[in-house]
Amino acid sequence: MRISLRKVEYECRRRGLNIGGLLREAGVSRNAFYSLARKEYVVPPSLIRIAEHLDVSVSTLLEETDTPVERMKALAAESERISRLYPGVDRDNVRHTLLLLNEKPVERLRRALRRGRFVDIR
Repeated sequence: MRISLRKVEYECRRRGLNIGGLLREAGVSRNAFYSLARKEYVVPPSLIRIAEHLDVSVSTLLEETDTPVERMKALAAESERISRLYPGVDRDNVRHTLLLLNEKPVERLRRALRRGRFVDIR
């Protein structure tokens, strides 16, 4: 498996970024990224050999560890834990606060500013 520069560039465009901005935000150096992009495989050779021995693709042996379902289950469990510690709190407020804490502060601010523009204060 190799990095598709075309797919990386597409995802950057969708988010209004260029690759340089993406790398800065992700904390990845240009050298590291382009070094990986030039490699034929970014998967460990041992995993490639295992997949070849099993006659399956490498992606068959991989799983995504942070799926949306897993994130929501973890959020629900954390909300429940906090609600048990503080019986008077509103569980929905706890869940919403935890969701907001997972966002970058600048994104929370942008959304609040957008929402504030549409509020009619009379």
